[in-house]
Amino acid sequence: MLDAPVRKLSERALNALPSPTLTIAAKANALKAEGRDVVSFSAGEPDFDTPENVKLAAIKAIEGGQTKYTASSGTPALKNAIIAKLERDNGLTYKPSQIIASAGAKHSIYNLMQAILQQGDEVLIPAPYWVSYPEQVKLAGAKPVIVPTDDNFQISASVLERFVTAETKLLIINSPSNPTGAVYDEETLREIAELAVRYNIYVLSDEIYEKVLYDGRKPISIASFNSKIKDMTITINGLSKSHSMTGWRLGYAAGDSEIVSAMGRIQDQSTSNPSSITQAAGVEALNGPQEAVELMRVEFEKRRNYIVAALNDISGITCNLPAGAFYVFPNVSSLYGRTYSANGETFVVRGSDSLAEYLLEQSDVAVVPGSGFGADGYLRLSYATSLENIVKGVKRISEAIGRLE
Repeated sequence: MLDAPVRKLSERALNALPSPTLTIAAKANALKAEGRDVVSFSAGEPDFDTPENVKLAAIKAIEGGQTKYTASSGTPALKNAIIAKLERDNGLTYKPSQIIASAGAKHSIYNLMQAILQQGDEVLIPAPYWVSYPEQVKLAGAKPVIVPTDDNFQISASVLERFVTAETKLLIINSPSNPTGAVYDEETLREIAELAVRYNIYVLSDEIYEKVLYDGRKPISIASFNSKIKDMTITINGLSKSHSMTGWRLGYAAGDSEIVSAMGRIQDQSTSNPSSITQAAGVEALNGPQEAVELMRVEFEKRRNYIVAALNDISGITCNLPAGAFYVFPNVSSLYGRTYSANGETFVVRGSDSLAEYLLEQSDVAVVPGSGFGADGYLRLSYATSLENIVKGVKRISEAIGRLE
């Protein structure tokens, strides 16, 4: 009798898709290593250095011997800094038992999914969406339900309501948004909050880009409206985007103590605590001077204004003016069906994937196809790079599109 073949990988692993943003960034870096002058609009991280006071706090922590395990969910000093930040910036009051620090906001989101979702649950995800939302829902055994947005990349409570079922457990709100830069106004958020309370739906409010807002806008946390929606909301944030600390890996969640406790138990058995040194740096980032945060935001706004105008000058591209984050999400669908020739062969631009491939291979410009965000008619470009690179990259895009037939 023959032994049954051993399946190496779980269904969970087989069904998990690779991140398109990380894949494109890796391809761009590989081409750069070959000596090609690639302009990359792929990475979702600020090109600025971490503020000096934050780096010095980390050095001080190392020299002071803060190099051991901490409580899995974060040090008391970090939790208190998070609590003070949420009250100061967002009008939210929490206890330490309602706070957990993790190795990045993505890790916080993963912990939440694992803590509250199970087989049969449904999660409402407005599209375009950050690439990891549906994949993390699936990893938790639940079903992502994609909700279309309007021309401004926003949802209304009336549209959301059509997708609510008895199995709906969670709604994801990301404002400012990755990939679109869209920002919800207070009235729309209040209507969404009322719907969530009425149907007893938890809300994951991803506010990682809250410090990158333009045209005088201020951050609005959905959990701040009243006690009912606060009890239903888990607010996710971190320091990667606001303080240019992507490599430091520090995010946090605030919400119902029972849910946060469950997230903590999951973290206990997976990664344990975020780096003790990063936590010390995080205390300084939250409590210390914030001038560097504003300087980055001002520079991003200048870049936004340039890249939107430049893209709209290219025939076949239309681009909304984002209200936050550091991405543009231009509509390129009118270019589909056009052709280009390379190496003696003719290729057809059939969607965002092939257009992104064309721009990378033929013009040394890395962009992320909209297909990974649930919007194949678009490309995502990050302007978290120098204005010099933006000018050079958009010029190459314009020339490349001009060569399409």
